Amino acid sequence: MRVPVLVACFAAAALPAAAAAQVMATGEYLARMDADGDGRVSLSEYQAWMSYAFDGMDRDGDGVLAAHEQPGGRGPPLARAVHLARLAERFGRQDANGDGWLDADELAAPPR
Repeated sequence: MRVPVLVACFAAAALPAAAAAQVMATGEYLARMDADGDGRVSLSEYQAWMSYAFDGMDRDGDGVLAAHEQPGGRGPPLARAVHLARLAERFGRQDANGDGWLDADELAAPPR
């Protein structure tokens, strides 16, 4: 009976450390996305950061992911403009207070 109590105590003690690690990771993530260092992430900073994969896959640099440039070598073409519009939509859902910026709390929360 004592072993489950000890396990529960250790688990409870670990929760604050896990929460602190999450906050630290979110703060670091915000710092990396925040290109101008103002402590918040604008739509353009968000789109720039979140487009690294698109840019890497667009091997011919034409702004369109053709089927052969996509994972699995198939799929409809995806234009950069459509990709950016999708990111803007996600940004809007993540901007919980509607101020046009993402702070660390909004970055840590899943989009609504």
